[in-house]
Amino acid sequence: MNALILASEAASNGMDPHTFAVLVGGGIFAALMVLLLITVSYTNVGNRHDAKPEPEDTHRQFKTHTPHSH
Repeated sequence: MNALILASEAASNGMDPHTFAVLVGGGIFAALMVLLLITVSYTNVGNRHDAKPEPEDTHRQFKTHTPHSH
């Protein structure tokens, strides 16, 4: 069995398993931290200012039409 382990270690030319584990764990940690920051950014949604009617802008490129009843 020892010869098999030594042969597999000699034949493998990949990265160290510890390095691979740190890279995978670090990637998962970074992804979860990004998701955490996205989640925390939504906690401020209720603190927005009250909605006010938009002032008339005569130079606006895309005009919004006022609704009228038929």
